[in-house]
Amino acid sequence: MKETKSISVKDFSPEELRKWQLKLLEILVYFRDFCEEHKLFFMLAGGTCLGAVRHKGFIPWDDDIDVQMPRDDYEKLIRIWNKEADTSRFVCDITTKNYCSKFPMAVIRSVNTTCIYDHSINSDICQGLKIDVEFLDGVPENKYARKFNLYCAYLLSLFRAQRVPARASKLKKRVSYILLKLFSSNSVRWMISRFCENRIMRYKYKDHKTVRYLFCSLQEKSAFEEVVYFDFEGYKMPIPAGYDSYLRSAYHDYMKFPPENKRKPATDNLFFYDLDHSYKDYKGIKYCVKE
Repeated sequence: MKETKSISVKDFSPEELRKWQLKLLEILVYFRDFCEEHKLFFMLAGGTCLGAVRHKGFIPWDDDIDVQMPRDDYEKLIRIWNKEADTSRFVCDITTKNYCSKFPMAVIRSVNTTCIYDHSINSDICQGLKIDVEFLDGVPENKYARKFNLYCAYLLSLFRAQRVPARASKLKKRVSYILLKLFSSNSVRWMISRFCENRIMRYKYKDHKTVRYLFCSLQEKSAFEEVVYFDFEGYKMPIPAGYDSYLRSAYHDYMKFPPENKRKPATDNLFFYDLDHSYKDYKGIKYCVKE
């Protein structure tokens, strides 16, 4: 257990980072099996996909897992997970009208671990280690509709997470701060986010050639229509059949390692973690502490 504030995974020992990765892997394997059982289509995304292709597992310095799903599969996942999954081990956590998960997407969390971010110290939420589940939507062809779609994606992300994004430009952070102050009511934030989500969902994944997750880079849907299976830490995991074009779009020469000074974990906003005990043991001690 760690007692220091502002913990960065960059400071983990190799053994600590590997333990962190293997706990994430437990969530991913259960997620894969659940999706297979319920016929849900998903793929490894981002650095997790790159890790499968280049390393047959985690990028050695990586500290998270991302998966992505077409919108219809994503919506089915969040409808059935907490009814059909083993929620004594893993829950699907997502912002609703009366609950804020602190993330814009669904996250699958391990109930029997603790991972408290500095933005969630006062939040009575599941505080376990997580993997991120991204949803893929269609993108309009008209350039003006596409720009409005992008604004909606930004507002959806902001008002679902209800916090200033940690990894953003100074301008974006400032604008986000002002918008959160201006729209401080949770019910108003929810209403705005629902409006934006409904606008985004008008563009069905199946009906468009171009797709994306929120305001990430555009991708050709053809890259994601089928999957191939790669080894990931000894398990077969699905990645986009068009992984080459997808990874080149995101990382350019993706088989080339980045400079050594860039080979570091990304998470630097942990308040407290304990990979061996449930976050429930720490309520009132490490989070939701009464003053």
